[in-house]
Amino acid sequence: MTIEQWLMIVVFIATFAGLLKYQQVPERVFAVTVLVCLIFSFVSVDDILANAVNPGLVTLVLLVLCSFSFERTSILRRLSSSVFNGSKIKSMLRLFIGTAFASALMSNTAVVATLINSVKSNKLINAGKLLLPLSYAAILGGTLTLVGTSTNLIVNSLLLKQGLTGFSFFDFTAIGLVALFFCLLIVILRARTLPDMAQGELLTQDYLLEAKVAIDSKLINKTIEENGLRNLDALFLVEIVRQGRLISPVTPDERVQADDKLIFSGDISKVLILQQFDGLQLFAEQDDLLRDKLTGNLTEVLIKPDSAITGKTLKKAGFRARFDAAVVAVRREGSALSGKLGDIVLQSGDFLVLAVGPDFSSRTNLSKNFFILSDHQAINMLNGWRDYGTVWGFLIAILVSVLTPISLLSCLFIYVAALIFSGALTINEIKRRFPLEIWMIVLGALTLASAIEHTGLAGVIAHAIEQVLDGSSVYLAFVVIFVLTLIMTELITNSAAAALIFPIAYNIALGLGVDPIPFVMAVAFAASGSFISPYGYQTNVMVYNAGNYQLADFVKFGLPISIVYSVTVLLMIPFIFPF
Repeated sequence: MTIEQWLMIVVFIATFAGLLKYQQVPERVFAVTVLVCLIFSFVSVDDILANAVNPGLVTLVLLVLCSFSFERTSILRRLSSSVFNGSKIKSMLRLFIGTAFASALMSNTAVVATLINSVKSNKLINAGKLLLPLSYAAILGGTLTLVGTSTNLIVNSLLLKQGLTGFSFFDFTAIGLVALFFCLLIVILRARTLPDMAQGELLTQDYLLEAKVAIDSKLINKTIEENGLRNLDALFLVEIVRQGRLISPVTPDERVQADDKLIFSGDISKVLILQQFDGLQLFAEQDDLLRDKLTGNLTEVLIKPDSAITGKTLKKAGFRARFDAAVVAVRREGSALSGKLGDIVLQSGDFLVLAVGPDFSSRTNLSKNFFILSDHQAINMLNGWRDYGTVWGFLIAILVSVLTPISLLSCLFIYVAALIFSGALTINEIKRRFPLEIWMIVLGALTLASAIEHTGLAGVIAHAIEQVLDGSSVYLAFVVIFVLTLIMTELITNSAAAALIFPIAYNIALGLGVDPIPFVMAVAFAASGSFISPYGYQTNVMVYNAGNYQLADFVKFGLPISIVYSVTVLLMIPFIFPF
């Protein structure tokens, strides 16, 4: 092997290590990879530019842009309102099957976000039995079509990069349907083993509320117990922030001082209790949004993955001015929240309870930053002919691409143009929400694949695999690729796992002298098979937060489903796409 090839191996390993360490920003890891490959002349500027407009990548970007309008249609709201009626089993089937087929055509994160509140507020089935299966149904639904999940489109982009014909719209459907049937069967049979969730709107033991002690408060110099702050109804004083110092746990004889920040945890609906204490000012009350109308304007939102406020504190994000809303409480699963609300660095997947002002619903940046889970909805929802036109236009674009020689890319260009001309999608919205992160991940993966080819490492890998597996079963190599991708999906993001494993899978197939399509399919389906970790897939993070699940719940409930999914896919792929 040459020095170039050894350096290329180092770059590949470093990319993988970077994705493990910096899981929140995979696009930055791939951006560094692109720069390193350019510096070492593994790729040229022309290669990078060609990859940036790869037909598969452009298709992916256009589909994301389409989803902005789709999220604002009434179709998901109608699905949400029609689920829970009749028997429990029929309601579960409507929920899971409706979620799966909706996710086959649109963003599964939008589908899950729309349904979360309906699931939590239904009186027929405990939400704890439904939220985790809801995520799994959305994941399985995404495997049904080419556009169902970003991983399918990423793999398709990488396949086109190799000069091969890309996947058609329904190439994934037969395999996905069989996996959906068997996995949903297991989900329904085992749903009763999931823990019950406390009922009630905006109710959780993990929200944090902040109250400041005014300088003239009668609470000052009295102990926590003397002030009656120890045994509040559904609220618990977890810590005090005093002059930048954290006091936790808070003992009953701790004396309150002026400017103390008291951090409570508990039922957000009991927040009115805190206003009964003299000189105790809630965090959101600083903006006058809580006074006189506290219980009537509380809104629960979920921060989107591409939100502009991710990685910022409330102050740095200019939250009040940006959204005409003040944060009453914050909730996050997977890691403990501590300290002042104003100092908490917001993350995607965080739940916020907001006291909203009169202009909140008219703000055009809501859909960019939040999934709104309760009460207020943005008034820029589509209605009338734009609502129906957006839905039917998308279906017609898909049908035309399937039934005629016109490519999906061409159909999507026309469809997006129609959305813009009709006003269902605006240029400003495209500017605000352009999927730069996804674009950078796929560009990095395409560039990495180009560098592996240009350095000759692809041929070395193919030859080495041919020698190592000489006389061995091709099916064994196929299984290894699937399992490796599955493990990486649980460790890093599904998109990054698909992007990283594709070159290995493709070159193993070449080394064995077989059709690479089964190996590529193995990467696509394995990258979507995140059922064990709450962090491998965005919908898992969402229900992890919403359902107050523990990591053990994912492992116990998801492991049998992961096994059934893996066995089904490993049997079906070679049957539909022989080696």
